Amino acid sequence: MAISNDYGAFIEKSTISPTPSSSFPSLKGLTFAIKDIFDVEGRVTGFGNPDWLRTHSAATSTAPVVSSLLEAGATSLGITIMDEMAYSINGENAHYGTPVNPVASERVPGGSSSGSAVAVAAGLVDFSIGTDTGGSVRVPASYCGIFGLRPSHGVVSTVGVTPMAQSFDTVGWFARDTATLKRVGCVLLQQHDVDAKEPSQLIIADDCFKLCSVPRELLVLPVVQSVDKSFGGNTVINKVDLGEYIQENVPSLKHFMTSETQREFCIPSLMALSSSMRMLQRYEFKMNHGEWVSSVKPEFGPGISERIEEAIRVSDEKIDLCRLVKTELLTALSTLLGENGVLVIPTVPGPPPHLQADVVALESFRSRAFSLLSIAGVSGLCQVSIPLGLHENLPISVSLVANHGSDGFLLSLVDSLSKFM
Repeated sequence: MAISNDYGAFIEKSTISPTPSSSFPSLKGLTFAIKDIFDVEGRVTGFGNPDWLRTHSAATSTAPVVSSLLEAGATSLGITIMDEMAYSINGENAHYGTPVNPVASERVPGGSSSGSAVAVAAGLVDFSIGTDTGGSVRVPASYCGIFGLRPSHGVVSTVGVTPMAQSFDTVGWFARDTATLKRVGCVLLQQHDVDAKEPSQLIIADDCFKLCSVPRELLVLPVVQSVDKSFGGNTVINKVDLGEYIQENVPSLKHFMTSETQREFCIPSLMALSSSMRMLQRYEFKMNHGEWVSSVKPEFGPGISERIEEAIRVSDEKIDLCRLVKTELLTALSTLLGENGVLVIPTVPGPPPHLQADVVALESFRSRAFSLLSIAGVSGLCQVSIPLGLHENLPISVSLVANHGSDGFLLSLVDSLSKFM
């Protein structure tokens, strides 16, 4: 089947036909794309870098996630471009090019699952799979104006997926509509479709919206109104200063509170949370790939090179504390949400940055972005990014976060709410 690649999403176009045998809802007739981080039997997984491609052998088996989708009747149309080593949220690849953001061509598509998001947003496929370690599904979903789910950590198999940092790695997926997002979820979560349940409470993280350049009402009102219309206005709506709550209930964060986390336009506890997340990511990246980087001396693009150098130099100091933060945060947020509670936060601090933006100019945006992304990233809770159209001709989104293991509930809820958004 010939497909357009005008948006530069694909690194390799090839059809993998379905092999139906799944007992879960059928994906027959749907097409999808695969991030170049998943093993496909007989091809070398490129991990976004030509030197990685050159120095690794072809996969001897296909990642179970890919096999599950094929067995459910979906057809793969190709492999998509990604950020090198999954180490960016911009989506710009110095070797293979940057996929064109279909809704904002002068802006980045978001990464590291850039090609997967673009392929869906451009209508080249019905859905796609990517990975989300620090935000690599949620960010490109937001930037490209589509739905993107980061599932609860550990509920979808990462076997046959090149690791970035296992404490955070998840397999996520993109779709243009919630019906498709949910159908794919039923297959990957190995759950049958369930009716939407009314949230026990809707918790608005008021302080988090102060990090965002988009007016708060454009992000919060659509959620509140759609919940009212879906469930008759009976849902309890609460507001929380999430940063204060986390600071009070995650005591190990004090070890990551520095003068850097106290700067203007930030939430200190979320900055500390982000710091602990990125420290553990660097450490696990080094454990996974440090030897290869040191021996091969691969060529990396701007930004990626500096991050990898930093990772290679990281020590194991505070690593146990990083893991303790994860445990404490999961407990704290599980208590806050309770059964079927939903947290409302911005996905990112604003619209997608310009292509090839100055690194220094982006630093404040990145810091705020990782403050938001670390909430689900560190806790391991599930999060879905919901597109809310355009503001000043640029895509905007909001996110819903639910308790660990509540992925089916969250997907059914979003499907129900989308009818009124």
